[in-house]
Amino acid sequence: MVEIKSDASLDAMRVAGRVVADALAAARTAAAPGMRLTELDEVARTVLREAGATSPFLGYRPSFAPTPFPAVICASVNDAIVHGIPNGYRLRDGDLVSLDCGAIVDGWAGDAALSFTVGTERPEDRRLMETTRRALEAGIAAAVVGARIGDVAHAIGSIGRAAGYGIPEDFGGHGIGRAMHEDPPVPNDGRPGRGLVLRHGLVIAIEPMFLAGGSNHYAADADGWTLRTIDGSRAAHFEHTVAVTDEGPRILTLP
Repeated sequence: MVEIKSDASLDAMRVAGRVVADALAAARTAAAPGMRLTELDEVARTVLREAGATSPFLGYRPSFAPTPFPAVICASVNDAIVHGIPNGYRLRDGDLVSLDCGAIVDGWAGDAALSFTVGTERPEDRRLMETTRRALEAGIAAAVVGARIGDVAHAIGSIGRAAGYGIPEDFGGHGIGRAMHEDPPVPNDGRPGRGLVLRHGLVIAIEPMFLAGGSNHYAADADGWTLRTIDGSRAAHFEHTVAVTDEGPRILTLP
């Protein structure tokens, strides 16, 4: 069931969204060659704890997962697309890192993600990240009252396809509110004019993820969580929690 939020609820979600933004910013600042992924997770945990927030990621176990998720961030490096479990891997110069984080404050959730390079940036990674970020911006711009979910999906997918990137077919954005994952699903590719009509008070997490190699296919690691490109190419992932309002899209996960 799709839940429409009140204006007061949107303000409450903005509080959770700001915590997410702060946690991602702190983890990104800490990311440097030699830093372990588990240490980035500790940085994000500290931000959540000091803000009085809890994590919707920690202990989360959807139907596809063999075990509950053990961290408050997903840390996906290079060919990992999403859902990377923070482990003892030490970051290296030139790594492309995607971090995904959520927070719950007073029962309301926020969810966002970003990608960045540790140290020296490769031109092809810059193009991948810039294109993925631009697709996120296009998806947000399409999230207006009277539009449809397919318009958001098309705005994202058309940018990724034009750039020659792959788009994982089974993973995309979602509704969000009291729970991290709610209806409706928000695909990263689709036909305009199709799907749910967007109304004031609908809140969705918009999250394009593009694969540099051009294939849509991926494989899961033995941990059952981490998804990787099948050709070893790199991936980028950006996400914001966005409210559809009569005044236009309202991004709830800005700093």
